[in-house]
Amino acid sequence: MLLLLGRKRVPLSLAHRLTRLPRPPSPSRPVLLRSALIKLRAITGETHNTVFVSATAQNTGTMPERRPFVRLPTDVYPVNYGLCLKPDLIDFTFEGKLEALVEVTQATNQIVMNCADIDIITASFVPQGGEEINATGFNYQNEDEKVTLSFPSALQKGSGTLKVDFVGELNDKMKGFYRSKYTAATGESRYAAVTQFEATDARRAFPCWDEPAIKATFDIALIVPKDRVALSNMNVIDRKPYPEDENLVEMKFATTPIMSTYLVAFVIGEYDFVESQSSDGITVRVYTPIGKAEQGKFALEVATKTLPFYKDYFNVPYPLPKIDLIAIADFAAGAMENWGLVTYRETALLIDPKNSCSSSRQWVALVVGHELAHQWFGNLVTMEWWTHLWLNEGFASWIEYLCVDHCFPEYDIWTQFVSADYTRALELDALDSSHAIEVNVGHPSEVDEIFDAISYSKGASVIRMLHNYTGDEDFRKGMNAYLLKFQHKNASTEDLWDCLEQASGKPIAAVMSSWTKQMGFPIIEVEEEQQGDDRVLKISQKKFCASGPHSGEDCPSWMVPVSICTSEDPKCTKLKVLLDRPETSITVSGVAPDQWVKVNPGTVGFYRIQYSTAMLERLLPGVRDLSLQPVDRLGLQNDLFSLSRAGMISTVEVLKLMEAFVNEPNYTVWSDLSCNLGVLSSLLSHTDFHEEIQEFIRDLFTPIGLELGWDCKPGEGHLDALLRSLVLGKLGKAGHKPTLEEARRRFRDHVEGKPVLPADLRSPVYLTVLKHGDSATLDTMLKLHKQADMQEEKNRIERVLGAISAPDLIQKVLSFALSEEVRPQDTVSVIGGVAGSSKQGRKAAWKFVKDNWEELYNRYQGGFLISRLIKLTVDGFAVDKMAAEVKSFFESHPAPSAERTVQQCCENINLNVAWLKRDADDISQYLLQRRGPPV
Repeated sequence: MLLLLGRKRVPLSLAHRLTRLPRPPSPSRPVLLRSALIKLRAITGETHNTVFVSATAQNTGTMPERRPFVRLPTDVYPVNYGLCLKPDLIDFTFEGKLEALVEVTQATNQIVMNCADIDIITASFVPQGGEEINATGFNYQNEDEKVTLSFPSALQKGSGTLKVDFVGELNDKMKGFYRSKYTAATGESRYAAVTQFEATDARRAFPCWDEPAIKATFDIALIVPKDRVALSNMNVIDRKPYPEDENLVEMKFATTPIMSTYLVAFVIGEYDFVESQSSDGITVRVYTPIGKAEQGKFALEVATKTLPFYKDYFNVPYPLPKIDLIAIADFAAGAMENWGLVTYRETALLIDPKNSCSSSRQWVALVVGHELAHQWFGNLVTMEWWTHLWLNEGFASWIEYLCVDHCFPEYDIWTQFVSADYTRALELDALDSSHAIEVNVGHPSEVDEIFDAISYSKGASVIRMLHNYTGDEDFRKGMNAYLLKFQHKNASTEDLWDCLEQASGKPIAAVMSSWTKQMGFPIIEVEEEQQGDDRVLKISQKKFCASGPHSGEDCPSWMVPVSICTSEDPKCTKLKVLLDRPETSITVSGVAPDQWVKVNPGTVGFYRIQYSTAMLERLLPGVRDLSLQPVDRLGLQNDLFSLSRAGMISTVEVLKLMEAFVNEPNYTVWSDLSCNLGVLSSLLSHTDFHEEIQEFIRDLFTPIGLELGWDCKPGEGHLDALLRSLVLGKLGKAGHKPTLEEARRRFRDHVEGKPVLPADLRSPVYLTVLKHGDSATLDTMLKLHKQADMQEEKNRIERVLGAISAPDLIQKVLSFALSEEVRPQDTVSVIGGVAGSSKQGRKAAWKFVKDNWEELYNRYQGGFLISRLIKLTVDGFAVDKMAAEVKSFFESHPAPSAERTVQQCCENINLNVAWLKRDADDISQYLLQRRGPPV
C-alpha cells in the first residue's frame, strides 16, 4: 500500500514505522470481564484484596506536563515466560496462565510488573525447592500501567516461579491482544485474534516486564478452535485435543531465543499459505486470507531472496528455524517485525498478479525488506530504551532500499529514496517545531510524539550519508562487529558508533552526534572563482530554516561530509572533504572555465545548497540536456523550491526552472516535480488565479503525456508504468481535456467490464472522472468499492473519493469515511483525500473532524493515526486566522500524542500565509504573461 503521508507518497519508511507506537495509558481500569472472571473464581474459590489507584482525568483543558516516570524495579527479573492463553472469539475475552521463571536479586515482599486492561485472579510465588506463597493483594497503578503483587513474607534471593491466572479483553483498538474482523467465504463476518505489542502493549495480553532491556525466553501455548490456524514466533512442537472441550486444541510452540516482550506475537484465525525455503534452509511462509494464497507469492519470492541477502550483508545467520509473514485485516501499522511472525496490513503483503499496480509491488518489496532487516537489527540486537528506537527504524528504513535494489535493480530505488524519504525529512526538519533524531524518552507514552519523518526518514538519510562517508566495506565490518558483540542483548546508539569507528578509523561518533543530537540541518552556500586550471570554491554553512535564513549568534553547526563532482564526469566524485567549521575554501584542480562544478553529487549529504548566481546558471543547462544525473536534477529543483518557500529566492525563478524539465524522462524526477507543483497548486487555491497554475501544469506535463500515451508499449518496465500513472493523473486532475475524455471513455468500458482497466491506470482514471464528475460518478465508484474483493482496490478508491467537487457530495464522502464500509485504519486516508483535493474540501474536512472529534479520538486512542489525521486535514491552509483556530481547538480537545504535530501544522499554515503575501503578485504576473502572445 502507499500510505499518503503529507504530500509525499511514502514508502514503508513511514507507513509502518510511524504507526507502531505506544498509546496514552487508559484513563481508568476496565469494567471487569464478568463471565470469565466469575468462571475462574468459581474454579479457584479464591478472592483477593484488590486496590485501585485511580488515574487523573486525561481530558482536561490544558496539555499535560511530562509525567514523572520510573522504570520497573530490578529486584525481580524474568528468565523464562511459560504462557498459555485461551481466547474466546465470540465473547471477545481471553483467559491466561503465566508461569514465569524469575530471579530474585534481593529479598522483597512485592513484585512490580506492567499490566494494562487485565484482571488478575490469583497470583503466587514458588521459590526453588520451597513452598508456594500466595499473593495477598494486587495494587493497580493505572496511569503507569503497572501492578504490584504483595506477598505476606519476603521472597528470598534466588530462583523461583511466579504463577498468575488472569483474564482480559480482545479489544477493538488494534493494540495489545485484539480482535480483527474479516469476511468468511460464506459472506459472514468473523473475527481473528491477533497482536500488536510495540511499543508498550504486551502488557495488555499478559502481566510482564514490558521494557525492551528486560529480555527473556518464551514458551507459548494457545488453546484455540481446532478449525483455526494458530501461529506464534516459533514453530509448533505439539498439538493435542483440549480435554475440556472437543472443539478446541492446545498448540505448543518451541522455546524462543532470549527476546524483548514487544516482539512476542500470536495469531488465531482462518488463513491459507504459500511456502518456500530460502537458499540457506529457512522455511518461509506467507499467510493470506482464505482463497487468496496466490496473492502471497510475490511477498514469498521477496522474502526468500531477502533472508540470504541479509545473512551475507551482516555475515550473521538468521537465528530462527522459520519465518511467517501474515496479512491481518484490521491493522493500524503498515507492518510489525515480531521475531519469526511478521504481521502486515493486507495491502503491504498481498499482490494480485492481475489487479495490483506497480507501485503496490514496490511497496510490498520495501515493507518486506524493512521488516526482515529488523530480524537482525532490532530483534537480535535490541535498543536499550525507546530513546534509541530511531536507530532501529532509521537503519531498517535505509537498508530496505539496499535490499530492494539487490532484488529489483530495475526499480532505480535509490533515486526514489531521495524523493520519498530524504526530501520529506528535510521539509519537516526545517521547521522550528522539529526535534532532534535522538530525544530522551522517559515515560513510554512520549514515544508517540517523536516517531515521525525525523526518526524514520531523517534517520535513514543520515545513515545513508554515514554509509557513503564510511564506505561499504568498513560499514559492513562495523555492522558485523556490532551484531556479534550485542547479539541477544541490548545496545545504544553510541555502541554502534564505536563499532563503526573501530572498523573505519574515522571519527564516526563526533560526526554523527552533530546530526542526531541537534535538530535541523545546514544550508551550504557555495561561491566559485577560476584560478588558472583550478576552481576555488568558498563554502560556508548555517542552519536552514523554513521561515528564512537563521539569524542570531548561537547558530549551530554540523560536521558535514561534502562531495564534489564536475561536468567532466558527473557520475564520479572528484573530491571529498569534511566541513567541520563555519566556512572553508576548497581547490578543485583540473577544471576548465567552461565546466560546471556540482556539490553533493547523488544528493547524499543531508543539507540544502545555495549556489552563487553564476554557478547556478552554469548548472541549469545540465537539467535540460540531462547531463546532470537524475538524482541531481531532482535535488537541484527541490533545493530551489525549498529556498523559494523560505523567501530566499522568488517562486518565479523556480517556475522558470520547472519549465526546463520539459524533456525529463525520469519517473522520480517527475514525481518530485509533481509533489512540489501540488504544494503550489494547494497554496494558490487561496487566490483568484488558481486556474492559471492548472494551465502551467497542463503545459508542463502534456509533452511527456503524449510521448507515453495510455497503453503499455513493448519493452517498457516498472518505472514506465509508474510514470504513466503519475502523468495521466496529473493531467486529468488539472483538467486536460483529451485526458479527461479518454479517462471517461475507459471508465465507462471498465464499469461495463469491456475491457477492464489495467491496475496501473485505475488510480489516474478514478481520480480524473471523480474530479470532474457528478453524483452518478460517485455512486458508481462507491458501487465498485463495495464489489471489490481486494483491499488494495478498496484503498485505491478510498484515496481518490475526496476529489469530487460538489459540496453535498463531499459531505457524502466524509460520512462514508466513518461507515462500516471502510476499515477503521483507512478512515484517515478518506478524510485526508477530501482535505487534499480542494479549498472547499479542506474546509469541509476540518469541520467534519471537529464535529466528530470524540469518535475519531476514541477510535485511534490517541495513537499514530490521530497525528496523521490532523496533519492531512489542516496542513494546507493558508489563511491567517486558521493557525489560531487549530491551536485553540486542540487546547480544548487535547491529543497528547499529537501535540508536536499540531505545532508543526500551525507553523506550516503561518509559512503558507507568509509565502502567499510575499510572492502571490509575482506568480500571478508570471503566469498571466506566459499566456500572452510571444514577444
